[in-house]
Amino acid sequence: MKVNKLAYILFLVLGTSSLMLKSQSKYSNEFLHLGVSAKGLSLANTQVAMVDDVSAAYWNPAGLVHLKQKYQFALMHAAYFAGIANYDYAGLAFRLDDKQSLGITAIRFGVDGIPNTTQLIDNQGNINYDRISYFSAADWAFLLSYARKLPLEGLSIGMNFKLIHRYIGSFARAWGFGLDAGLQYHIEKWRIGFMARDITSTFNAWSYHLSDDMKDVFIATGNELPENGLELTLPRLSLGFGRDFELGKGFTAMTTLDIDCPFDGKRNALISSNVISLDPHLGIDFAYKDIIHLRAGVGNLQKEINIDGKKITTCQINVGVGLTIKKMLTIDYALTDLGDVSVALYSHIFSLSLGLDAFKKQ
Repeated sequence: MKVNKLAYILFLVLGTSSLMLKSQSKYSNEFLHLGVSAKGLSLANTQVAMVDDVSAAYWNPAGLVHLKQKYQFALMHAAYFAGIANYDYAGLAFRLDDKQSLGITAIRFGVDGIPNTTQLIDNQGNINYDRISYFSAADWAFLLSYARKLPLEGLSIGMNFKLIHRYIGSFARAWGFGLDAGLQYHIEKWRIGFMARDITSTFNAWSYHLSDDMKDVFIATGNELPENGLELTLPRLSLGFGRDFELGKGFTAMTTLDIDCPFDGKRNALISSNVISLDPHLGIDFAYKDIIHLRAGVGNLQKEINIDGKKITTCQINVGVGLTIKKMLTIDYALTDLGDVSVALYSHIFSLSLGLDAFKKQ
């Protein structure tokens, strides 16, 4: 049986998922580490200690207690790989009272319109393009967040419950859940943050639903049939440190340092071992009366070998701006490398955040 080359798109997607179930859990649910909001991306994802808006539900839920408005809503859309993949984020947060806040977050990363050509050629060898169908491969995450101020002044704690849904057309689906926990401590102008993702090891339970015809294609082309199984995401810790500076005449500055510590084996990070890697990234934000912000961040520090065969350390530089209108609407822009790959082209990212103190009479 002959199969059109486009069918290998489907084989690659299904085959990769099958291998992940049988191998270590490195890079499992990696779409949850891409980052949300143009503000966070322009600061090279240094948000663990400093985040204080609706996006805190993603970066560190403990920061939700510092919402400037009672209600905040945010949206972001980003395109990957020349628009082949789309990344969408929506978040809603609100203060229950002076000590507690809740947040709801939805994230989707997916590729749509993938051709399924496994039935392109019939048993007689005839090509019929009407037999081509299309499907989507997408990862969804839903976060329910709770944050509370603790009795120690400046200290807050937050928790995330995560529901994960991943699917590849009608052929494969996975459901999973996990927990995150975060802390923030504000003391004078200093900020300290701690975020523990997947503290219980988030899991995805995969199930496959292949038709008999598709199974025949897999066997005829030498592809292994995928099997149901579990995919685990190991814990990852992030530490954050930051400080605010008063520059005078309405000008302020903020500097921040985050250190990510994944425990899923050796990675190409600045400091790496077989057990844990340390990935530092830095950010700086200049502002005028909290209306206009100029931001920059340095991250993705990696060791590479150049064309001369010499070992070098490379980095990724991000920049961005933010504009807040009447303390309600914030428009953020980032020029960033979405894939965190130094040699990739940079992209323009916009996000919107709307804060409302209303529903009360002026």
